[in-house]
Amino acid sequence: MTAELVRGQNHPLPDTRLQIRVSAGHPVVACATCSDAQGTVRDEWIAHPGVPTVPGVEVPRSATEAPRFTVDLDAVPEAVHQVNVLLALPEGAGGPAHFGATAAPFLAVTGRDDAELASFTITGLDIETALVAVELYRRQGAWKVRAVGQGYAGGLAQLLADQGLVKATETAADIQGAAGAQRAPRAEPAQLRTSAADGAYLRPDLARPDHQTPAPGPDATRPDGLTTPGRQPASTGPQQTPTPDAPQTPGGPINYAHPRRQSVAPPPPPPAAPPARPGQPAAPVAGDATGWSMEERLYNQIWGMFEDMARSVAAYRSAVDFAETRMDQELDQALSDPRSRIGSAGDAAREAARAKCEQLTDQARQALDRDLAQLSAESDVVEPALPPAFARWDNPAWHAYRVPMEVPMALRLGDLRLPESPELQIPLLVRLPLERGLWVDSGRTGSEAAMTLDEGQLRRLAMDSAVAHAARLLAVYPPGDFTVHVIDPAGAATSSLAPLVDTGVLAGPPAAGAQGVSATLATLTQRVDLVTMAVRGGAADALPPDLDTAEQLLIVNDFPHGFDDRAVTQLRYLADEGPAVGVHLLMVADREDASAYGPVLDPLWRSLLRITPVPDDHLADPWVRHAWTYEPLTVPPGSDVLRQVLGKVSAARREWGR
Repeated sequence: MTAELVRGQNHPLPDTRLQIRVSAGHPVVACATCSDAQGTVRDEWIAHPGVPTVPGVEVPRSATEAPRFTVDLDAVPEAVHQVNVLLALPEGAGGPAHFGATAAPFLAVTGRDDAELASFTITGLDIETALVAVELYRRQGAWKVRAVGQGYAGGLAQLLADQGLVKATETAADIQGAAGAQRAPRAEPAQLRTSAADGAYLRPDLARPDHQTPAPGPDATRPDGLTTPGRQPASTGPQQTPTPDAPQTPGGPINYAHPRRQSVAPPPPPPAAPPARPGQPAAPVAGDATGWSMEERLYNQIWGMFEDMARSVAAYRSAVDFAETRMDQELDQALSDPRSRIGSAGDAAREAARAKCEQLTDQARQALDRDLAQLSAESDVVEPALPPAFARWDNPAWHAYRVPMEVPMALRLGDLRLPESPELQIPLLVRLPLERGLWVDSGRTGSEAAMTLDEGQLRRLAMDSAVAHAARLLAVYPPGDFTVHVIDPAGAATSSLAPLVDTGVLAGPPAAGAQGVSATLATLTQRVDLVTMAVRGGAADALPPDLDTAEQLLIVNDFPHGFDDRAVTQLRYLADEGPAVGVHLLMVADREDASAYGPVLDPLWRSLLRITPVPDDHLADPWVRHAWTYEPLTVPPGSDVLRQVLGKVSAARREWGR
């Protein structure tokens, strides 16, 4: 499955022999630089049109619209820790003055079998004339690709100087000179094909293999709407289709593709609903929303359902409130006359006001039922199509679970419903990586369902819920990209933690006692300090080699038991600063147990997203502020799906050596 990267996102590389294909829509100069662990670039580690080959890296010998990089990571020098893929506009070529005047460059990283591993569309460029497109870097013995997209208005000279090259200006001039001396004739990209429908470029996996471009006739119409005199055939035989893999030669066929047309394949359209019967709404379709991938479409569709339900219920409640207010006004008006307070006239006025109120309420309910029926039908087709990260535990997607190679957009934490339609539940999705920690409230305050359980049952349910959330996070991240720590000072959660402990997916045994609490918090606090300083100082590669760069999750049970004042301060620090550098909290606590700290801990509770182990109406939507009932996700009774999924995660980690 291809990983569609955005700026800053990385992806593991299962192959070390790669090709990086670029589609720019205009000639670009392709270069590559190698750097060591300190980020230093040496003169002999620069591949460009004048020196197209360095150990492990080969670049094109001239400026072209579709450069192709060939990389063998096993062949690069041992001192090389990073390979940077650079693109620059050629000087004096009469082309665009900057990248902002052209189509967004598109890169695809392919492996041994030509399978696409990752892709990156470099958007948001303006006055830049050179850029670092992607970088391949070595981390803990494995290679990864990171989408960079960093542009430089000062061209190659500024880019190379930023990479620490002493003679950056002279080297940039040599590269541009070599590219100009060996500039190839303008040719269509080798990995793209021209569509006969409109001349737009299509990626090879979207092109029909039997497609042929019809020969243009006289006064052929170009894709941009202009008329171009057609070339008459030299013979009466069949015309030869121009092949974009080779340069155009005099006397050969003409390519009518517009040179400035967008060369990046647009996202495929969402699934089309079958035609509806007259007077009936269209049948819903899973993924019927905008997005570049099915996952993004489903995410946007669920948010659309959430918003539609919020607004439909808001309209119904407003109509009911209007009907009741109007009835009160009519009753006040009818009873304001002493002559109509008694007798048949007064009774008739009151009956008419109530009848009008009931009529308006029934009309509003009919409209709401119609909207809810449409949303229910949409939910019925969306739920079975959800990927594991968006699905309930009873979804077949979990039984067919496979360890992913990329992080999903979001994670499902539970379901949301409103009292007007308890049976219709909307998935509660949060974006990944988490932007704030989670708090599973084990207290009995504010929840009717919690009041029916004793304290021990509620704490057990809260810890079971936390373990299920941790398991989902472990399952949706690539192997080794997510690490879980546990603090259980009194060892009260041994039975709940058994799936995590038995499958070996924890970073270590659950920390117990005050000493275990102190050691775990000190380790994570130090990690936050180091990563924060490295990020702010722009020295991410200077981190200690033994530092675990995976996302970190700390599960804390029975807070504040086992915590002294220093530990509480460290916990608050992790809640505030941790999410920005990949350290997240999952608290299982009753706020009343920490009441002795007073308002000191109020910022901690506010920084966490509160969820409950039982249904509770404590969440509000951002549109009309309805109080939504949160329904936690539970593993079906008797199901072993949780252990099966964690077992696959553990096996994948062992296979990958992580």
